[in-house]
Amino acid sequence: MTAYEAFEQTYRKAPPYTAFTPYRVCPIGAHSDHQLGKITGFAIDKGIYIAYGPKQNGVVEIQSLQFEKRAQWHVASTPERPEGDWADHLRGATIALHNRYNLRTGLCAMIDGELPIGGLSSSAAVIITFLSALCTLNGITLTPQELILISKEAENKYVGVSCGKLDQSCEVYCKKDHLLYLDTLDDSYELIPQSPAMKPYKFAIFFSGIERSLAGSAFNMRVDECRSAAYALKAYAGMEYGKFEETNLRDVPRRVFEQYKDRLPENWRKRAEHWYGEFDRVEKGAKAWRDGDIEAYGKLSFESGYSSIHNWETGSPELIKLYEIMTRTKGIYGGRFSGAGFKGCCLAIIDPAYEESVIEDVTKEYLAAFPHLKGKYSVHICTSADGVKL
Repeated sequence: MTAYEAFEQTYRKAPPYTAFTPYRVCPIGAHSDHQLGKITGFAIDKGIYIAYGPKQNGVVEIQSLQFEKRAQWHVASTPERPEGDWADHLRGATIALHNRYNLRTGLCAMIDGELPIGGLSSSAAVIITFLSALCTLNGITLTPQELILISKEAENKYVGVSCGKLDQSCEVYCKKDHLLYLDTLDDSYELIPQSPAMKPYKFAIFFSGIERSLAGSAFNMRVDECRSAAYALKAYAGMEYGKFEETNLRDVPRRVFEQYKDRLPENWRKRAEHWYGEFDRVEKGAKAWRDGDIEAYGKLSFESGYSSIHNWETGSPELIKLYEIMTRTKGIYGGRFSGAGFKGCCLAIIDPAYEESVIEDVTKEYLAAFPHLKGKYSVHICTSADGVKL
């Protein structure tokens, strides 16, 4: 059942409005944006759909086809504290939007996600989709920058996830057949077109069969370890430093890290090692894409995945196995965990000529290792896509 059909069934009429926000993939640049690094990414042709209509009394009444509980609140009196369910992201978005614009009209809505939850920025896509609906009904037009900031604020301040701008930026700025090359320090970005000389490619999403909640993971701890490394490096180097929460590795030159890294606790050093390495990989990846070298770009994505396992130290046994299988499967240019890397899925950049054998080979080896996940594990082939239409 689609969101459109679910709305018709529930409200006995066709939905007056529909909207769509794509998921995103980030082959190089993971775990970097929260420290003001650089990223590369794509929107994909799968995502979040919403079917909705207005409620003039200001009530938000919304249900997801992925969760049983229907959620309700008022646009002008949203609960100030999270309630611990899937709709917290949308409550946070309502508050962030209402703080900037006077909301009067609520909505009744059905939301549906095309792919399993975990690793494709579904939370950011849900927030952006919801905001686009709420803005339409209240006559509000947001700039892309406002949409990204409000979406990020909902996750940071209300849900409590210390994410950066990667997810939202990919879902807003991306363009089909282009690589988004974004500097989260100043939000400058470039959409690098696919070279006519580039070999064909598609994205394969290998869902491990295990979903995850980002807020309940060790994601925030990793961010704090990066920030702690930056704070300590500044102190060792005699650099000025202010508030801890405003300290980022982007403030610290690579030479300072190399000079003082041996003084850092091992975990802090590893997190910083990943961040600086990822910064270099992103710059090399943008050049490879510009040159039309999908193989070089894919190799850098594999290197990013390796660093995520050994320096960032994320990855469940299932995701690590998927990554290892991908590195030795013919027809895969590159890939890594998608998203935080605790559960969820892996992303692979594949040669379409090997699509069937890639699916068969990865599936066979993965389910041999985790036979109990048969029926939960799945594979999805995607292409690049445009970002959300405002």
